[in-house]
Amino acid sequence: MKFIIAIIKPFKVDDVREALTAIGIAGMTVTEVKGFGRQKGQTEVYRGAEYTTNMVPKMKLEIACSGDLAAQVVEAIQTAAGTESIGDGKIFVLDLGEAVRIRTGETGETAI
Repeated sequence: MKFIIAIIKPFKVDDVREALTAIGIAGMTVTEVKGFGRQKGQTEVYRGAEYTTNMVPKMKLEIACSGDLAAQVVEAIQTAAGTESIGDGKIFVLDLGEAVRIRTGETGETAI
């Protein structure tokens, strides 16, 4: 099993969700986050005053999937979230040791 974390631009969440649904991913967790990387922040306007912030708003997606699907998930996220401009985000793939469905007690891939 794999645990995939993707940091993407906020307006791309629906596109990524649709792409993941198309390949059989049944669920994901989405969190609003802020951070910085090569973008080094951005300039924003608040109540008419311009200011620079070093934290850029992003969306963090977390997906648990079988090892067989991991490459397809990464490709789907990369294709759907890409704009070919700086700040498109990152994808991290980690090994997932165990998963347990709380309601039924199912474990492993049957729990995801």
